[in-house]
Amino acid sequence: MVLVSMVVAQQHVDQMQHQHDSNSITLELIHRHAPQFTNNHPITQHQRLVDLLYHDIIRHGIMSHRRRAKEEDPLTASIKMPLASGRDFGIGQYITSFKVGTPSQKFWLIVDTGSDLTWVRCRYRCSRGDRSCTRKGRINRKRVFHAPLSSSFSPVPCFSEMCKVELMNLFSLTTCPTPITPCAYDYRYSDGSAAMGVFANETVSAGLTNGRKTRLHNVLIGCTDSFQGPTLQNVDGIMGLANTKYSFATNAAATFGGKFSYCLVDHLSHLNATNYIIFGTNRNQVKVSGNTRHTKLELDAIPSFYAVNVIGISVGNKMLEIPMQVWDASEGGGTIIDSGTSLTFLADPAYQAVMEALKVSVSKYQRVKLDGVPMEYCFNSEGFNGSLVPKLIIHFDDGARFEPHWNSYVIAAAAGVRCLGFLPARFPALSVIGNIMQQNYLWEFDLKGKRLVFAPSSCNSS
Repeated sequence: MVLVSMVVAQQHVDQMQHQHDSNSITLELIHRHAPQFTNNHPITQHQRLVDLLYHDIIRHGIMSHRRRAKEEDPLTASIKMPLASGRDFGIGQYITSFKVGTPSQKFWLIVDTGSDLTWVRCRYRCSRGDRSCTRKGRINRKRVFHAPLSSSFSPVPCFSEMCKVELMNLFSLTTCPTPITPCAYDYRYSDGSAAMGVFANETVSAGLTNGRKTRLHNVLIGCTDSFQGPTLQNVDGIMGLANTKYSFATNAAATFGGKFSYCLVDHLSHLNATNYIIFGTNRNQVKVSGNTRHTKLELDAIPSFYAVNVIGISVGNKMLEIPMQVWDASEGGGTIIDSGTSLTFLADPAYQAVMEALKVSVSKYQRVKLDGVPMEYCFNSEGFNGSLVPKLIIHFDDGARFEPHWNSYVIAAAAGVRCLGFLPARFPALSVIGNIMQQNYLWEFDLKGKRLVFAPSSCNSS
């Protein structure tokens, strides 16, 4: 359920502020469980895991449905992905600030490599004299982008080619009572939710990696002023980083060298730990602590997702017996890397093989059942020695290997409890490398070169 779609179109950088030697922008990422997004109510490790699992299971179902729908009808199914509360509708886990308009208005967006569109809560039909339209941007104590307060807000006319053709895949409406009527859209989803609003060109402000500011002009915003369905909780929208023409990642990265990268620290460390997402070529500003490797990004294999060509998984230097169909996208399998999913999903044949191999190393510890945690194997971790966990390696067809840290797949679940951090997906199914598995690695998505570059990192700036 998309509240607002914000899509970058014909971006241009403000040359007065953009420095030639700093061709990238950087945004800080904050985990959704940070105090400012939980109303400063502390939550336990167990509660966090229950929340993440609830979110992950819904999200995986959404992605699987979306993939099947695209295969059946790619035009009408292109954005059939529920988007609302991050908790309730599987959007993502990391949040960044985003500035829109002139003067700029600041909002908090969930960063999501599984979402096509970037959007922000918006109010269009209010006059400048309306007391509810204030520069603080709050209606009923919620942050809202007030379009009339922005001098750069320019609605897209409904009679334009952009509205009638280019925005058709974003569910633009054909109604056009007058030539100057804004191009409208109406998103409706199978759960009964709906979002309605208008598209407009706008300006987005962001910080460069050298500390200066820049502006991206002619950003296409879908300004939603009517929504039917669950509301967002403490966040204002989505930064869509999916592999699609209209995602912010595709367009911002194109402006800054065709790349974007991020580094995620352990979300169960301290919640004010700093993560960054960088659009551009300045990957070297984040320290790496091991070999840098790369594999091919299969940008066309599973539409809108960042697919990688996995050929197998080894545990303790032993390659597991997993049917190749599990990794074959043409047979309903395949693997994607996704920042919005926390745990790692494996299609059943791979899941069973991995779990059996890992259980042996923790079998001497007492098994534990955690309420609300549908994970197969949890155990009492008192006296547990992580160095004894066998190394799990994901192998790619071009010879690259991803070696996650052991505590990214034997995860802390509650005080004194750890779990094997995988969830099963009924085959044929999409396997997903989630953000916990990605932790303490730098990931660079080279869209132009169709490469995924990765290296172990503490995520500290160099």
